[in-house]
Amino acid sequence: MSAAETSSKSAAAFRTISEVSGDLDVPQHVLRFWETKFPQVKPLKRAGRRRYYRPEDLKILRQIRDLLYKDGYTIKGVQKLFKEGSLKANSSLNEEKTAPKSTVVEKSKNDKRDEKSLVDQVLGLSPERQKEVLNELKSIRALLD
Repeated sequence: MSAAETSSKSAAAFRTISEVSGDLDVPQHVLRFWETKFPQVKPLKRAGRRRYYRPEDLKILRQIRDLLYKDGYTIKGVQKLFKEGSLKANSSLNEEKTAPKSTVVEKSKNDKRDEKSLVDQVLGLSPERQKEVLNELKSIRALLD
């Protein structure tokens, strides 16, 4: 059970950095670092510079955590997803990820553009995830040959 689930606060309540850290299982210094890299995360800062995270901040932080730790994106890759508008703060994570883990590019007049888009998506991934995608593409190609 997460810290947010065990507390008596409502889902709409603001949370401290320690509550968010416990809920997301991410150290507090990582949350502070993400604030510097993702302007979408805007906790309120009160007296003594104490941070209070809004429910919207929690959604964004969950997305960032899942994309970095589960899906293998780099920070630059996640920043690019936000910049392109692929991620929105007020939707659930499943609705926000527009590119599936393996992308098949259909033949069309715009093959070059499609290939560039695929390359851009892959470059946003960690080196380990890039290798996984490459191996998956090789196995798909072997099936097609």
